[in-house]
Amino acid sequence: MSTRVAVVGDELVAGVGDPRGMGWVGRVVGRTRTPEEIEVYTLAVPGETSTQLSARWETECNRRFGGDDDRLVVALGSADLDHGVSLARSRLNLANVLDDAANRPVAAFVVGPPPRAGVDEAALGELSRAFADVCRRRRVPYAETFEPLRAHEQWLADLAAGDGRHPGQAGYGLLAWLVLHNGWYAWIGAEDPEQS
Repeated sequence: MSTRVAVVGDELVAGVGDPRGMGWVGRVVGRTRTPEEIEVYTLAVPGETSTQLSARWETECNRRFGGDDDRLVVALGSADLDHGVSLARSRLNLANVLDDAANRPVAAFVVGPPPRAGVDEAALGELSRAFADVCRRRRVPYAETFEPLRAHEQWLADLAAGDGRHPGQAGYGLLAWLVLHNGWYAWIGAEDPEQS
């Protein structure tokens, strides 16, 4: 049995700014051990809003799907705030993606938007809570990244060392840790190495 995972989101999905070129996705995959092979395909669009993601995910993922077990990771960024997307529209965009995936059926996992320089902190916190609520209502795992990282010294230092919007090696390691410890292993059917 083969599992194919498509990861859609903004440039953080591609690991932009990581000198090792792994990003959080590569680190998560590197820590995931399953009985069967997992194929992971990253589909990143820089500065993508949830509206844009909602419009493209299915077409792009269909080109990668075709395994025995197709799965979707939605990694949300802060672009909705940059482009004036309303909170209600952001919620609806994510809800539509998750509902469409569930109807296929494609299991989904959502990664929330992390803090970034130049983005209103209160608004981003509200956006993250809204995304978390959409996931909770659909029983979809949600990896909260905003709240744990908003005052995290290592995350803030890593952002400051770069361009303020893209973390480096340490920041991507923190994102990977948050994904791994917020339901990833159970969702993907892998053994948590810390529990074995």
